[in-house]
Amino acid sequence: MDPYEEGKRKYLSPLDKKEAEPLTPVEAFVKVPEETIEQAMVVDEQPLFPIVSLLEHLTELRKQMIKGLIVFILFFIIVFSTINIWFPYVTRGHSLIILGPLEVVKFYMTISTTLAFGLSMPFLVHFLWSFVKPGLKEEESRFLGLYAPVMLVLFLLGVSFGYFIVNPLSYSFLVSVGATNFDVMVSANEYMHFLVMTTVPLGLLFELPIVALFLSSIGILTAESMKKIRGWSYIGMGVGSAVITPPDFISQLLVLIPMIILYEISIYLVKRIERKQIESTA
Repeated sequence: MDPYEEGKRKYLSPLDKKEAEPLTPVEAFVKVPEETIEQAMVVDEQPLFPIVSLLEHLTELRKQMIKGLIVFILFFIIVFSTINIWFPYVTRGHSLIILGPLEVVKFYMTISTTLAFGLSMPFLVHFLWSFVKPGLKEEESRFLGLYAPVMLVLFLLGVSFGYFIVNPLSYSFLVSVGATNFDVMVSANEYMHFLVMTTVPLGLLFELPIVALFLSSIGILTAESMKKIRGWSYIGMGVGSAVITPPDFISQLLVLIPMIILYEISIYLVKRIERKQIESTA
């Protein structure tokens, strides 16, 4: 009887090898050869972390940011050097006060920075568009390329609406209310804060139709769903108009009315696009 018969061994030969005991995770990590680690980092001869591609994207992003910064600095220099020419148009001839000598420099720097940023915004958007365009899908690229000029026009219309209508009416109303019991003296900083608050948010709100069209193009929003939530949307717009405008009924009403009109326009545009899609697939 062979004591070494397979499966029936009673005695082990000194030549028999011990089965390797399982290694702990720490031992397994320490004993893994470097070649194995390098091979694990490569799939089909391609690295899991495309370092070169990432560096190229970061380099391109840095170039676009540098371009935007240069444009912003140029506009800042132009605005700051011509402040005595255009400043009376911004203040509309109102008597403003400054509470200290350093406030003058601070105010000029703030208003110049704000206007320079607004003037350079189209260029900044173009640089950003140049960076993200290669990574967009064909539908997204076509949509943004088609409606980017419209977005700029709507933003300018919103800012103009706030500057020529909302700001003067709300300013006159609030000053007249305060003049009943107080000697109203408006500081330059407070006036500029009030001017920005009554113009820039309106420029953003005027982008509502474009946002609705984009959500509709990717299948998130439909005209029917917008109709179903119309009531809640009006309530939300009322709350939004109260938040972004000065605390007076006139300003809130002046903002709420165009928001409702834009919402109805958005429903019409989304419905029209859906009709065209149905006709093209039929």
